[in-house]
Amino acid sequence: MSDFRGLIVAVSGPSGVGKGTVLARVEELLEQANPGSVGHSISVTTRAPRGQEQDGVEYYFRTREQFEQMIKDDEIVEYDTYVDNYYGTPAEPLRKMVMKGQDVLFDITIEGSLALNRKFDVDTVTIFILPPSMEELEMRLRGRGTETEEKIQKRLTQAKEEIGRAGEFEYLVTNGDIDTAAREIVAIITAEKLKASKNIDTAKALL
Repeated sequence: MSDFRGLIVAVSGPSGVGKGTVLARVEELLEQANPGSVGHSISVTTRAPRGQEQDGVEYYFRTREQFEQMIKDDEIVEYDTYVDNYYGTPAEPLRKMVMKGQDVLFDITIEGSLALNRKFDVDTVTIFILPPSMEELEMRLRGRGTETEEKIQKRLTQAKEEIGRAGEFEYLVTNGDIDTAAREIVAIITAEKLKASKNIDTAKALL
């Protein structure tokens, strides 16, 4: 475990840019350097458990009334609805992981990243992942082989809109190579933790 507070790493980017793959590599690198240093956020939902799903493992399962009370109490960082059920990120588990020195990695929407940043401020870093080019992004989307031409064009249009908001993020990382992008994000995490503003008490203790 780290001597530093943990960091909430909110990563956004257009569909097809490789956010999930890069973050999986980031987690691997962080765990290699410091086992147990990565925490995992579990979403809270109002849908019923399926099969062997357990509360606090796959999801935190809550009633609609409980979820809406959590929203009122400002205990949901960001949320959305899907098939008449709420899905959201609970705040308290994140606080606990940060206090324990664990980093929490999020592959999340732009609005979700900005919401995390508003809620946790100095404990959050926002990173936007860019494709090397729009041509490369289109190739990656087509390479999936799972979507119609219409959906691909919609995703490309949406990608341009999202890239237009990249300036709202603290860091921009281009995913031309997964390992390079992952190591750049690890470097960002390290630099954030070494900021003077977060460590001034250590310096004062020496005086």
